[in-house]
Amino acid sequence: MDDPQAGGIPAGGERAGRSGAAGERAGRDGAGWSGAGRDGAGRDGVGGELAGQDWAAEVRRLAAERDAVILAHNYQVPEIQDVADHVGDSLALSRLAAASTASVIVFAGVYFMAETAKILAPDRTVLIPEPRAGCSLADTITAQQVRDWKAEHPGAAVVAYVNTSAEVKAESDLCCTSANAAQIVASIPEHQEVLFLPDQFLGAYVQRVTGRANLHIWLGECHVHAGISPAELRRKAAAEPAAELFIHPECGCATAALWQAGEGDLPADRTRILSTGGMLDAARTATAPTVLVATETGMLHQLRRANPAVRWEAANPDAVCRYMKMTTPAALLRCLREGITEVTVDPGVAARARRAVQAMLTAGAR
Repeated sequence: MDDPQAGGIPAGGERAGRSGAAGERAGRDGAGWSGAGRDGAGRDGVGGELAGQDWAAEVRRLAAERDAVILAHNYQVPEIQDVADHVGDSLALSRLAAASTASVIVFAGVYFMAETAKILAPDRTVLIPEPRAGCSLADTITAQQVRDWKAEHPGAAVVAYVNTSAEVKAESDLCCTSANAAQIVASIPEHQEVLFLPDQFLGAYVQRVTGRANLHIWLGECHVHAGISPAELRRKAAAEPAAELFIHPECGCATAALWQAGEGDLPADRTRILSTGGMLDAARTATAPTVLVATETGMLHQLRRANPAVRWEAANPDAVCRYMKMTTPAALLRCLREGITEVTVDPGVAARARRAVQAMLTAGAR
């Protein structure tokens, strides 16, 4: 492994190509539509039309009228989180989508999340308020690249992080989230090669936790999490000696943080690698005066609500996903009023992807 101080890129990592597939798909699906959120809506209103409680009441009225459940990812803006029926990480929201009996699922997140909901609930209408909300990580690999990689490693098991397109999931044997990635990989026979895609930092973390030597890792990354550096985390931790550290395994600093904790550069007893769902669970019992959070800043809203006695601070205040923030209050309102934009997945692709996603859901505890 490379120098852990530099981010811990695994020596066995594979190449990555930014395909732009998600962005192209979102553009096609949104063709001819004027685009939600382009009307200058701010976080304190909806294009000057409704604001605050009036906006929230209208969203809830329209959701009831459509028999819709609103699912929001932890990285959404606070207003969207507060009005949603459920807020959570990818694994929790996937389970909720699969179990929902609502006629319509409105997914306030990015495109691959809405696709996953459609894969799990093919008989339901799935809407995404902003179809241009892509994912830089999902864009680092295409289905054809997966097929080519599999041809280089015949017999290998393909484990796809949920942050992938439906087409990539369809080429995979198992899906995982950051919450259960190590558990999923550990369930594969030790003698079998594993192709882990597309996040190199989550892959490096899984490799360290499982000790798996035959794990090949695609060199993709989330541009937001990759930007949270080990050096930055060390500086923040040194300035807050009583603080706990909650670190998402997608972060460029995650593997380095484990190494630094072992070396004493970070407090081993106060450094935790957690999914966003795991962070929320841990937040409820946190007793440190301050917790430094290394993930997208939208997560701070849920953490502060869960335990207001703790001061929750971003390890990097600039760790903001512009794709997550594309779902504005205006976009959500328009989605519910007009029934746009509907997410579709080719039935053949969905059937193949469903097997991999269902394996993720049955993997056990978060």
